[in-house]
Amino acid sequence: MKNALNWFELFVADLDRATRFYETLLGISLKRENFNSTPMAVFPYDGGVGGALVKNTQRKPSADGGLVYLDATDKLDACVERTRKAGGEVVLGRTAIGEHGFIAMVRDSEGNVIGLHSMR
Repeated sequence: MKNALNWFELFVADLDRATRFYETLLGISLKRENFNSTPMAVFPYDGGVGGALVKNTQRKPSADGGLVYLDATDKLDACVERTRKAGGEVVLGRTAIGEHGFIAMVRDSEGNVIGLHSMR
């Protein structure tokens, strides 16, 4: 069975600032790349769904676009706590979603709203 999602892109105005936000929020390191003259910071992934922060002058960050949920298993509360420190805003704190675990939503340093998901 294939995943419905195989790649995502979050558009940013300031790639350095956004990279710092997500590295601080999730406690990870992103890999800087340049794909066809488009600067990106790629989230770590190992054979599963991948994604990147993308600086593209034809696309703008927005809270009104699609909603991507990033894996925050075992660290959801810590991610919510680090949101403001990283330069973002908590839109929805930790919320139970029954047998599917917990979610939270945050606005990143660029204005995008993203979801965080944890099974625990």
